[in-house]
This record gives sequence, structure tokens and C-alpha cells, in this order.
Amino acid sequence: PARYFDTKTTEPISFFLSGLEELLAWQPSSNDDFNVSAVPLAKRQPPLHSRRPRTLVCHDMRGGYLEDRFIQGSATLNPYIFYHWRYIDIFVYFSHHTVTIPPVVWTNAAHRNGVPVLGTFITEWTDGEKMCEAFLAGGEEAYGAVAEQLARIAQHYRFDGWLVNIENTLSAAAVGNLPPFLRDLTARVHSAVPGGLVIWYDSVLKDGTLKWQNELNDKNRVFFDACDGLFTNYNWKEEQLEHSRRLAGPRQDDVYVGIDVFARGDVIGGGFDTDKSLRLIRQYGLSTAIFAPGWVYEHLGKENFLQNENRFWASLAEYLPTHSICTLPLATSFSLGMGTSTFLDGKDEESGPWYDLSAQEIQPLYPEQQGRLSTSCCLQDAWRGGSSLRLQGTIPPGEERVAVRLFSLQMPAPPKLFLTLLYKLEGLQPDDFTVALEVTTWDSRTCLEGNPTSLPEPNGRHHPRFLPAPPPGLAKLLAACHRGSHGWTSRCYELELQDCTLRDLSVIVSRQQTSPQETSFTCLLGEVRVLDTASLAASPPQVHSVTASQLWWQ
Repeated sequence: PARYFDTKTTEPISFFLSGLEELLAWQPSSNDDFNVSAVPLAKRQPPLHSRRPRTLVCHDMRGGYLEDRFIQGSATLNPYIFYHWRYIDIFVYFSHHTVTIPPVVWTNAAHRNGVPVLGTFITEWTDGEKMCEAFLAGGEEAYGAVAEQLARIAQHYRFDGWLVNIENTLSAAAVGNLPPFLRDLTARVHSAVPGGLVIWYDSVLKDGTLKWQNELNDKNRVFFDACDGLFTNYNWKEEQLEHSRRLAGPRQDDVYVGIDVFARGDVIGGGFDTDKSLRLIRQYGLSTAIFAPGWVYEHLGKENFLQNENRFWASLAEYLPTHSICTLPLATSFSLGMGTSTFLDGKDEESGPWYDLSAQEIQPLYPEQQGRLSTSCCLQDAWRGGSSLRLQGTIPPGEERVAVRLFSLQMPAPPKLFLTLLYKLEGLQPDDFTVALEVTTWDSRTCLEGNPTSLPEPNGRHHPRFLPAPPPGLAKLLAACHRGSHGWTSRCYELELQDCTLRDLSVIVSRQQTSPQETSFTCLLGEVRVLDTASLAASPPQVHSVTASQLWWQ
């Protein structure tokens, strides 16, 4: 069927639903299998419902379902991707189709990085009015059927809920049933999807008129009270932030103040001035919804996209609380889910562009220090996948080393950790530098490294012990310990901890001797792994009952 498979190539594709009939007729089908997310939502700290301002990103690009609709990837040069997952809380896939089911590649990438994904349910214009009349004015049975279908769709495709956007006027009967519809939808989503969410977009008012308020107020509060949050329109002024905060009370984190990165209308800042809007929003302790950050790609062009994207998110980083990884194993080769070549064990196996967000790996923090350090993606060389992580910086005069924080962690340390690192120093004299991993732990009197007679490390910094060869029994898994090739250096480490809580994983670049001059370095990271030794010894679960279907021989 054309909905599920591309008519030109027969490849499986992601799809949307148009109109009420398609929504009510939807049933799970055997053609759906490709569209079901295969990646469970990773745990992270702090969890979504902790009391701190959140960041929602709403992705809206040229109508949606572009190259990202190809579930098994495509040969796209310079595609749009998103990878600053550590800085955001919720990802919304937006389009103007009635029921926007997020393409599964986005759900997979977001979930791997601990971010829930929402689809969009939208009605607009005169068709929207007719549709709302049909299901809202129709009473409890009619709107209950729509709520039930939306919850079933999220559960079936394994994404995390809905942004609801009613952008048309409503009759008295329809608007009267809107709050009960939202309450019903929210309850069904919560019960069908663990951690599920329903967020309302600031559009229609409690009297049925369509008038964007740019704030939470008495005219739209009834909808905010019926679901998990309000996403405001973009043309707000500072006093409206104060109104919203006052009215939201203890739920101020559930008010997502909209910022249109394209800066349409009368706004405080968009583009590279988005930080001006964000600074104000955070001064009032509110959450934010960053709409169409694809501006970086659409407005500035695809050629320098990765560079511009890093610049854009670095300009906001001060106002974006980050998230910690709280489960092991942690293993990543930093692949973005795209590339100009495909690498395996440091070798360019296949030249040519590719794009598949499902293949994006866990993404690190992207720390920037003006003039001292920059972190970016390198497509020209990688250990595995399509890219490596490039660290560029300077070691100041008189100092020996610089630390680059890759991940913040928040979990009890197992008694014994194995860590692996693959790196490549670029430039003239790689022998002038050493590269190693550092683990920090939260300050605690009980936390000890190694055996009980050892002293606590000052300021919780631990330098894992270098292993020249993997321990017996783990040689196969940790083959990387002595397998650097194609210019990559491989390192294996061991760290024993007692009663500690992990805090940060950093890479330390040191020069062999201190110098009165500053020294520049460029280091590519190909892979980092942090493994709990105890779980490595356990044998992996066996796979049973494999079936193959829909084979197509060429």
C-alpha cells in the first residue's frame, strides 16, 4: 500500500493521517512493523517531571515527511539533523496534516538520548471547523472515540503523546466539550503510554473565538487545567510572562513560552538573537518551546549547517539545563545518523552520502569555551558510522592539560568499571600529547577508589588504571583495547570504586611538558565506552523465533 511503502522504490516510509475519517478508521496493520519505534525511552536525570524549567523543541520544516520519511535511510547529502539532545526535554514533530505521526527515525534517535517525542493533532480553517463540529459538538461518544484513537496510535507506534492545536473558531457546543475532550485524551495517553504527555497550543479561547493570547490567562486557562501544559504563541511581551507565572502558580514549569526562531511578527528575538527571548523567559522561571530551530538549516543553508548549528545552540546553552545519563552501559561512537562515507574500524568502507537518524548514537554535551575549546562533528574521519567528535583547543601557557566534559552522569558507581577510548591526534607532533579518560564522583566521605585502605581522591577526580590488554574472558568484547588501526589509538582502563556516585566523564588532553607558550591541539574521538564489569560477565539474552516476511529479491 502506498501509505506504507514508497511507490518508486518500495521502501518502507513514515506517514500521516488526513481528516477525521482516516483517524477513526485507523487500525494496526501488518504493514506497520517498520513504523514502530524499536528504541525504548532511555532514563535520564533529572526526570521530566522534576521542578525546573524545561525546553521543548518543535520541529517544523517545509511540511514535514521529507527525507526523514525513509525508515531505512536514504542517500541524502547534507540533510537536516538534530543532536543537542542533552539540552532539551521534549521533541515535537509538527506538520499541518490532521494527525502527524512522528517519523520513526526521529523517535528512535530521541529515545536513545532520553527525550520523549510528541506528534501533532491539528484542525484549522473551515475544514477544521467542520471536523471539530463533527467530533466535539457530537458529544462524549464522538470525542471519546477520537481520544481513544489518538492514545492507541501513540501506544502502537511507541511515541510519547500529542501537541493539540485547534486553530479555528468553535461553536458553543464544540467549545463546551473541548476541556472534557482534553481531560479524556490526557487520561488515556497517561494510561496507554508510560510518561505520556498532552500539551495544548495557545489558539482558541473558552468562548470559541480564535485569538492567540501569547500568555496563560483566564480565557485559555480551562485548557491548561485539562492537560499537561500550554505552549504559548510567540508575540509576547515581558509583562505577559509575569501574568503567566502568577496564574500558573505551582505549575509554572508547565507553561512553555513560544519562541519562533524565524522571528515572524512582533517578537523579542529569533535567529542568533533567540537568547534574548530565552533569557527573559528564564528570568520568570518558565519553560520554553523553541519553534522551527531548522531556521539554521533553511535560512543559512545546508553547506555550513553543522558549524552554524553548534553556534546556535552554544548561544543558548547558558539557559538550557542539561541532562545526565543514569544507566550503564554507556557506549557511543558519536555518529550523527548521517555521513559522506561509512566507516568501520577506522576504515572508509563505502564513500557516498547517507542519512538515517535511527543510526544516530548517544550524543555528548557540546562544550564551548570562547577561544579555548570547541567541540564539533567531523565527517571526514570516523571509527564507526559516519562521524567522530572533534575536540579543538589550546592549553594555556604554564598549564599541563585541558579537560573536556563529554557526559554528566548521575548513578551509583558499580564496584568495578571498564572504560575504553579510541582517539586520533591530528597535526604535526602527536607524541607531544597524551589523551586519557577522567571520571569524577560526587563529593562524599564514603567514596573510595580501589581498596579500603586507599584515601579519598581530592575533589572526586579518578584516573582509571590503564590496561595494556583486556582481562581474560573479556578479550572478545574488549578487542578494541589493542586494536587501534588507520591511525587510531586505542586505550582500555579499569576503575574500582566503593560507595561512590558517578558525576562526569571527561577526556583529558595533556602535553608531555609544560611550556611558556600556549599549545593548540586537535583530537578526534572515535568511541567511548563505560561498562559495568559485573554485567559483562552475564551472557546476553538469546534471540528466539525470528521470522522473515515481505521479501523482495532484486
